[in-house]
Amino acid sequence: MHTYKNHLKNFIKTWASCFLLFNTWVFADLYKNPKGYEITTIPTPNGKPFHVSGLDQDKHGNIFVVTRMGEVWKWNGNMWQQFAEGMQEPCGLLCDDDGSILITQKPEFTRLRDLDKDGWADRYEVVCDEFTFFDSYHEFHYGPVKDSKGNYYCSLNLNTISAGGHLQSGTSSLGGYRGWIYKVDPQGEFTPFASGVRSPAGLAMGPKDRLFYTDNQGDWVETSKLDYVREGGFYGHPASIFQKEGYDLKKMLSIKPEELSEIRHLPTVWLPHAEVSNSPGNPEFDLSEGKFGPFKGQMFIGDHTNASIMRVMLQEVNGELQGAVVKFMQGFQSGVLRIKLDQQGRMWVGQTSRGWPTKGEKIFGVQRVDWNGQMPFEILKIEHVEGGFKVELTESYNKESITVDNLGIKSWWYPYRPNYGSPKIREKNIKATNLQHSDDGKSFIVKLPIEELNVYHLDLSEIKNKNGQSMANSEIYYTLKKKL
Repeated sequence: MHTYKNHLKNFIKTWASCFLLFNTWVFADLYKNPKGYEITTIPTPNGKPFHVSGLDQDKHGNIFVVTRMGEVWKWNGNMWQQFAEGMQEPCGLLCDDDGSILITQKPEFTRLRDLDKDGWADRYEVVCDEFTFFDSYHEFHYGPVKDSKGNYYCSLNLNTISAGGHLQSGTSSLGGYRGWIYKVDPQGEFTPFASGVRSPAGLAMGPKDRLFYTDNQGDWVETSKLDYVREGGFYGHPASIFQKEGYDLKKMLSIKPEELSEIRHLPTVWLPHAEVSNSPGNPEFDLSEGKFGPFKGQMFIGDHTNASIMRVMLQEVNGELQGAVVKFMQGFQSGVLRIKLDQQGRMWVGQTSRGWPTKGEKIFGVQRVDWNGQMPFEILKIEHVEGGFKVELTESYNKESITVDNLGIKSWWYPYRPNYGSPKIREKNIKATNLQHSDDGKSFIVKLPIEELNVYHLDLSEIKNKNGQSMANSEIYYTLKKKL
C-alpha cells in the first residue's frame, strides 16, 4: 500500500508538472500579441455558467449575449441583467432594428420581444422552424445575419446519425435541411439557400451583401475554411445533397468524390489546421473606420480550440474571391466562439468550452479587445500580383533585414476526400527569384513561380522595423485559386 501511495503521489506530481508546462506553453502566446491591443476581462454573473454562444450590440449601445444554457443577458456598461431564459442550446444572437432579439436555438429560429419594456422578454415568436431537429447533440443552429434587404440567413449543422453508404462514418443527415444554409425573407418565407456545409459555426454579412461562413475541419472538410456563399451553391459535404434539386438519396449514396469535386465551390481561404485554426467561429468585418487600428475593411475570425483570433484579407482575382489569413491575437481565457466590434471600435469576445476542448485556462467568459492608438508592426495586407505577391507592412522596415535567401516560402494543397481532415499534398519549399522594395520602405514585391490551387506560406520572421523589432505575427497563408 505504501508503494502504491508513492506511485500515486509521483503520478500526481508528474501530471501537475505537465499541466503547468502546458499552460506555460499556451500562455506564452500572450506575449506575441501586436502592440497597442489590450485585453480586458468583463466580470460575469456569480454562479452562472456563462458559456457565450451569441453576441451582438443594439442601437443603444447595449451588449446582448446568449449562453449555451439557454439564457439571454444584457450588459449595460457596468452590470449584467438577464433578459430571457428557457431556450435549447442556442448558438447565435442578433439585435434587430426594431429592438427585438433574434436567437437560433436547436429546434427553431426565435424572436424575443419585451412588450411592456420592463427589461424581460415576455413574448417568444417563431420566425422559422421549417427545418428538422432530430435530437442529435451535433445539430447546432448558427446565425442569424441580415442583409440590406431584410433577409435573414442561418446555418444548420449536420447530425451524427449514419445515413449509410460511403457516409457511414462522421457526420450525416436524415433530411430536414441539415447541412444547409437557409434564408428567411421579411415576410417569413423559408428558402434553402446553399448546401454541403458540415459544421458551419459562423456567418457574416459583408459589404455588397456578400454572405460568408466558416466551417470546421472534419469528414469531407480538408481543413477549416472561410467561404463566400452563393445561392444554390454546394460546399463539399455530400450528406445534404439529396435535398438539392436534381439529386435524391440513392444518387447521394452512390456519387463519387470526383463528381462532387466538379460541382463544389472551392473555399475562399483555407485556414490551415493547427498552424492557424482548429475550430473557427464567426467572421467579423472591421467597419470601424480606423477605431480598431490599421486593418480597415479586413475580417477577423475567432478560433475556439486555440483561444485566439485570426485576421483575413480578401482579394478578387479574375472574378474569384481568394485571400490570406494571419494570426492576430492569442491567449484568451477560453475558447473564442463569438466576436463583435461595437460602435466604439472595441472587440467583444464571447467564450465557451463546454464539451469542446480549448487552450484557455477558464471554461467560459467574456473579454474585450481595445486598441490604444499605438501602431503595431504587423503585416498590413498581401495581394497576388503578376508573378508573385505584394506585401504591405504597417511600418517602414529595414530593407537589409530581408533577402531572397532568408524569406521562407512553402506551398501545398489539400486533397478532397471523405476522411476526417486531409494531409498536405504537393508540399514543397520555394526560392524567391526577386525582391523589389518600395520607395517608402513599407512594402515589397516578391517574385516566385506561381501555380493555381496552392496555399502559399510566407515566413517573414526575419524582417525588422527601423528600431530592430520583429513582428508579433510574421507568417501569412495565401489561398491562390486563380492567378493573374
